[in-house]
Amino acid sequence: MNKAYLGLGTNIGDRVNYLSQAIKILDSEKDIIITKKSKLYETKAWGYTNQDDFLNMCIEIETKLNPNELLKKCQNVEKELNRERKIRWGPRTIDVDILFFNDIILQEENLEIPHPRIGERAFVLIPLIDLNEKLKINEISITKYLESLTAEEREEVKEFIGNE
Repeated sequence: MNKAYLGLGTNIGDRVNYLSQAIKILDSEKDIIITKKSKLYETKAWGYTNQDDFLNMCIEIETKLNPNELLKKCQNVEKELNRERKIRWGPRTIDVDILFFNDIILQEENLEIPHPRIGERAFVLIPLIDLNEKLKINEISITKYLESLTAEEREEVKEFIGNE
């Protein structure tokens, strides 16, 4: 079995429901087993900032799929939940990214593992640390990446407690 970490994010409509639906779809796949889920975090938009706040989380999975097969499953989840790609880093019903896949380093046109911007994004690092603080990028722990971000960047990621 392969171990992978996925990042999920949403900022349109019933955000909690979109995350729940994405997890349900992934969990229904015969070749994917969800082994851990992070807490939910609310964050300001990153990149394109003129949009609603995001809910983000990460999940740890075990899978028999290879990275490209897993990418297709993630894209199918986005399609099923009506993700539209109009603006880069723009509003979305759901985003499902492969963050890590075993210890592989992969650079293809449509897939980079580890995800190329993990180290810049507190909203990814914090939920990943919930799951496995020993993960590394270029032999540097994700906790070190988080520590390298500004206090403001870290403080913008708030644990989400509540209903929508």
